[in-house]
Amino acid sequence: MPAAALSHWRDFRNIVLFTGAGLSAESGVPTYRGAGGIWREYNYQDYACQRAFDRDPVQVLDFHELRRAKALNCAPHAGHAHIRAMQAGHPGVHVITQNIDGLLQRAGVAVAAELHGSLWRLRCPVHGMREDLAAGAFAHRRCPDCVPDRAPWLRPDITWFEDAVNEAVFEHAAMLVDDAELFVGIGTSGAVWPAAGFAERARRRGARMVEINPEDNEASALYGEHIRLPASKALPEAFPIGG
Repeated sequence: MPAAALSHWRDFRNIVLFTGAGLSAESGVPTYRGAGGIWREYNYQDYACQRAFDRDPVQVLDFHELRRAKALNCAPHAGHAHIRAMQAGHPGVHVITQNIDGLLQRAGVAVAAELHGSLWRLRCPVHGMREDLAAGAFAHRRCPDCVPDRAPWLRPDITWFEDAVNEAVFEHAAMLVDDAELFVGIGTSGAVWPAAGFAERARRRGARMVEINPEDNEASALYGEHIRLPASKALPEAFPIGG
């Protein structure tokens, strides 16, 4: 698709940028299911479900500290920076992400919905959510606000395998999708449900559908236009700030 086709992107009242693992992969963050993906190396039943956490919280927290350290070694790229610039120039640009690594936020992007949580938050069953931006290692593994000898383990605020999704977050995302005039899928394969259903929802609502992904995938048929480039190149070309 020629970049000129979207040079007047500001004419759309509401825009949803729906981002997946491919956006972060350009920065070096491992994907999940593809070649070199996390779940080809690790078994989620040992590291990424509530049963694993109940059985061995230390092993699970060690694993997530490793993921945090790897994420910190990766820097946001030109695609992240361009999303920030788009938001600065248009109040109707909303970002919905499946990514948990925090790269968008580090680039200064306002994220409207984190569908699968964040590596940088922990949950206490008594005191609720707490942000933990300590570099690499968690600042606390047990809740510091609980009685010391009964303090529970803090659980990463991530939607693990076998978890229910955060209904409030998904409802907010659905509201944004329903109002979108332009829906742009960026680096997402459409393989993870129920998040993958948002592209179909946007298409049914009549949004203009644009996919940014170097490769064809199972969700590609939902999009009317395709840009087969990585996000760092495709976003600046397709959504010129000066256009």
